[in-house]
Amino acid sequence: MSWRHHGHGRGRAGYHHGNLREALIEAALALIPESGPLGFTFAEAARQAGVSPAAPYRHFRDRDHLLADIAQQGFERFAEALTAAWNDGAPDALTALCGIGKAYLAFARTQPGYYAAMFEAGIALDATPELRDAGDRAFAILRNAAERTIAGLPEGKRPPALMVALHIWSLSHGIASLFGGRTTPVRAMPMSPEDLLEAGVLVYLQGLGLPKQG
Repeated sequence: MSWRHHGHGRGRAGYHHGNLREALIEAALALIPESGPLGFTFAEAARQAGVSPAAPYRHFRDRDHLLADIAQQGFERFAEALTAAWNDGAPDALTALCGIGKAYLAFARTQPGYYAAMFEAGIALDATPELRDAGDRAFAILRNAAERTIAGLPEGKRPPALMVALHIWSLSHGIASLFGGRTTPVRAMPMSPEDLLEAGVLVYLQGLGLPKQG
C-alpha cells in the first residue's frame, strides 16, 4: 500500500489531475489538527490544496466522502502499526499485547489527522466498503492478539476473545483520548500514558485469571 504523504509545505501553483485526490487528502490532514475533523469546509480544503472550490468534486461528493477516504487510509496505516507491534506474539503474547496498546497511543499522538478522521468525525464505518474492510482488518489484529493471550486459560474459564478485544480497545482508546494526545491532559498524571495503559491491561487480564509474567 502507498501513502504518498510528503508533507504540507509544497507550493500551491496547482496540482495535476493525477494527484489531485492525494493533494486534497494532504490538505485535509493539515487542517484537521488545527480545526478538528468537522471544523473545516470543503472549500477550505480546496484552498489549502491550491485548487478551485469546484475541483474537489472530481473525486469526492462532499467533505464526509473526503473524511471517509482519510479514515480508510488511517485504518490501513493503523493496521500496519498494530501488526508491527504485535510481532506475531513475540516474545510472549502478553508482552506483545501491551505493545499493541503502546502502538495505539503512539498512533493517536503522531497521526492526529488520521486518528480524528477515524474516530472523531462521526463517519460510519460502513460509509464505504473500503473503509469497512480497513477497519475490520485493524480490529482483527487486536482480536487475534486477545485470542492468543487468553489461550493459556482453562477452556471452561476462557472468556470470549471478542469481549476481551473490545475491553482492551476501550481501555486503549480511553487513555489515548484523555491522556495520550498532542494536547496537555486536563489532569496531572502520576505516570506516562503508556505505563498507565500497561498497568490497566495487566490488572484486567489478571482479573480474568491470567497468571503474572516473570
